[in-house]
Amino acid sequence: MTLPHDSIQALNERAHALIPGGAHTYAKGDDQYPVSAPPFIARGKGCHAWDLAGREFIEYGMGLRAVTLGHAFEPVVQAATQALQLGTNFTRPSLLELQCAEQLQSMVAGAEMVKFCKDGSMAVDGAIRLARAHTGRNLVAMCGDHPFFSTHDWFIGGTEMNAGIPTATHQQVLKFGYNDLDSLRALFDQHPGQIACVILEAARTEEPAPQYLEQLKALSHAEGAVLVFDEMITGFRWHNGGAQTVYGVTPDLSAFGKGLANGFSVSALVGRRELMQLGGARHGRDRVFLLSTTHGAETHALAAALATMRFYEQHPVVATLQARGARLRLGFERAAARHGLQSQVALLSRDCNLLFVMRDQQGRASQLFRTLFMQELVGRGVLAPSFVVSYSHTDADIDHTVEAIDAAFAVYRRALDGDINTFLEGRPVQPAVRKRG
Repeated sequence: MTLPHDSIQALNERAHALIPGGAHTYAKGDDQYPVSAPPFIARGKGCHAWDLAGREFIEYGMGLRAVTLGHAFEPVVQAATQALQLGTNFTRPSLLELQCAEQLQSMVAGAEMVKFCKDGSMAVDGAIRLARAHTGRNLVAMCGDHPFFSTHDWFIGGTEMNAGIPTATHQQVLKFGYNDLDSLRALFDQHPGQIACVILEAARTEEPAPQYLEQLKALSHAEGAVLVFDEMITGFRWHNGGAQTVYGVTPDLSAFGKGLANGFSVSALVGRRELMQLGGARHGRDRVFLLSTTHGAETHALAAALATMRFYEQHPVVATLQARGARLRLGFERAAARHGLQSQVALLSRDCNLLFVMRDQQGRASQLFRTLFMQELVGRGVLAPSFVVSYSHTDADIDHTVEAIDAAFAVYRRALDGDINTFLEGRPVQPAVRKRG
């Protein structure tokens, strides 16, 4: 069934009237996309998605990087369906909790103990709490160059969107620069014996400098702080064992999610037994309330995670993500050169995690030109807040996307040489986390 444009727009207005922001995730809201983008997705298969009007798109970003294998991926769907038929939630643990934990432990070198939860914020928050309990300290040293760690007060208080957050809460968070060991060392010097943990992504849009992660770990431990890696993005995209395996640096605690269950709600905190066991009862110290929720271990979600991890072990998922991304990067860069846009457009991060940057005539990052680029892609059947690929993207999908990119760059070129406002179909996109409307 397909719906006419007016009916879809009416549904969108109803959503905004009922749901703050019109969507339950800010990054999926209308303000993140051009007006031509679909307000709703009706269904998906592989890397393709269809909207309520029946339009088909090659999708990138794939559920904010959570769907690494593909939409409605059959082995994962089958595993979740079988678990659903046996019940989703009991008064005692299911065997899947042990099986899934053992599977994750076998893949991640630093996972001496495992605790599952439902989203990345919860897992990261658990790491912060354990570090504070273990060290008896309150301050958190966080990489200020990495955009998002948690939805909770300690992190959101330091963003522009900090209404409702007590000042005292976010004042306990200090920021250091990525690949800048001296900036972290300065924090330890300024706050001796007060920093509980150091948290960062092992890599994001740039690679760690030689020996940076090793030296950061050594410095953290020398100062008595716990080292935490946020592997929400890098886990199951950089390597089956996460970025910590790629770079050969094992943190004390690490948080996994997104690709862990191919879009099902499963995240995990893993790490050293000395720290993780504080969330249990078999130790002589004060207990830490660690990731205990009613729906934290629903069977169908854990079954999906188990099936996803086993598929990773049996198939070259990460290598495929890298290859598809490399093909897309090459096509993007060749198209940019054809239209003389090398100074205006760029792709950041690893091939498995491509993020695009659009710039204006002066070379400044531009929301207007980002909107134009996304708008032109939508009109050519590509829905792309990024170019993050999945295992289901084929060479044909990539090649079609490159053709759409080339056509979009032709419009981009004309907009640079003229007035971009005459090319836009509506208002520009906005940052997801911002202070005002």
